Amino acid sequence: MTHTVEVRSGVELPARRTDIELHTADGLTLVGELAVPESVPPVATLVTLHPLPTSGGFMDSHVLRKAAARLPALADLAVLRFNTRGTSSPRGTSGGSFGHGTDERLDLDAAMRFVEENNLPHPWLVGWSFGTEVALKYGLEHHIDGAILLSPPLHRATEAELGAWATNSVPLVALIPEFDDFLRPAEAREKFSVVPNVELVEIAGGKHLWVGENQVKRVLNEIVSHVNPAKAPLPETFEVE
Repeated sequence: MTHTVEVRSGVELPARRTDIELHTADGLTLVGELAVPESVPPVATLVTLHPLPTSGGFMDSHVLRKAAARLPALADLAVLRFNTRGTSSPRGTSGGSFGHGTDERLDLDAAMRFVEENNLPHPWLVGWSFGTEVALKYGLEHHIDGAILLSPPLHRATEAELGAWATNSVPLVALIPEFDDFLRPAEAREKFSVVPNVELVEIAGGKHLWVGENQVKRVLNEIVSHVNPAKAPLPETFEVE
C-alpha cells in the first residue's frame, strides 16, 4: 500500500545511504555519505562540494543535504557528500585542517577516485560558494560531465583558471542570486566573460544561502534540468510504499 508524501523541507525520500570514507594522497581520511536510488541504477552522479568550513559550511549544508534527501528518489541520481579536510558534521570530522582552497585539491582527487572505483556514472561537480572555487580550480583535472556552481564568489579562482573552462567542451553552469552577498548578476556577467560558453542562470530574489523552500526547489530543479533533464521539473509529491 502506498501513500503520498509532499516534498518539502525536512522530508527524506527513500534511497540507499552508505557512510563512506575518502582517503587523500597526503594521508587524510575524509568522512562522507553516498546516497543512490533505492531500486534502479543511478543515471548520473553529483559530487558535491560544500561552502566555506570556517564560516559553518559542511556536507550537511542545507541545499546539499536536501539534494541527497530527494534526488536519488526523484531524479535517479547518486549524491556524494563529504566533509573537506578539517570539517565536522554529525557524520564525523575529516582529518587535517582547512587548506584555504589549495590542499582541497587532494580532497577532490579522493572523491573522484571513489567515483571511479565504485563505477558511479556521469559525474557532475556541484559546488556551493567555497565549493565552487574548488570545482573551478581543479575540476578540469578530472573526467566530469559538467559542473554546476551555486553562488560562486570568485574569490580564489584566478582569471586563468576560470578561462581554462573556455577551451574545452565541459558544460559550466553558474546560478547567480539576484541579491548575492559576494557576486551579483551584473558583476558575474563581467567576470565570467572569459568563459563565453558558461551558462549564467540569474535567480530573481535569490540570496547567497538559498534560504527558503522555494529557493531550494529552484536550485534542485536547475541541477536536475542539466544532469537528468528527463526528470525535470521535479514533482511536488512522491508515492512511498
